[in-house]
Amino acid sequence: MSETKHSSKAPEPVGLYPHARKVGNLLFLSGVGPRKRGSKEIPGVTLDTKGNIASYDIAEQCHSVFANVRAILEDAGSSWDQLVDVTVFLTNMKDDFKIYNAIYAEYFKDNQPCRTTVEVLSLPTPIGIELKCIATID
Repeated sequence: MSETKHSSKAPEPVGLYPHARKVGNLLFLSGVGPRKRGSKEIPGVTLDTKGNIASYDIAEQCHSVFANVRAILEDAGSSWDQLVDVTVFLTNMKDDFKIYNAIYAEYFKDNQPCRTTVEVLSLPTPIGIELKCIATID
């Protein structure tokens, strides 16, 4: 038996999927990016007139995506310290990994879930980072 979960604080999904799905005592989060709820604003991203990325700040995107993950976890009845697995998608591993890794260490110093970080060519919106997470839930 499973149950979908939606957050009132995290950005709306860009497709037909829930923020998360509870199955037993596990909570599976859909991919979470740094967008702001209720807008197309992406913290740390400046777009040109054609909608292409003109500049970006991966640190600002990291802080925003971690805040969005936390909001989904809390709205679903879980918490940051219940994360057990995190998959991170970066669009520019060469330039962004060092910054992302340092910020990740700040957020996960007390709870250290398993982690996989991969580079992807692009993500569905003009973002540089997306997280896919699994947490426990009571």
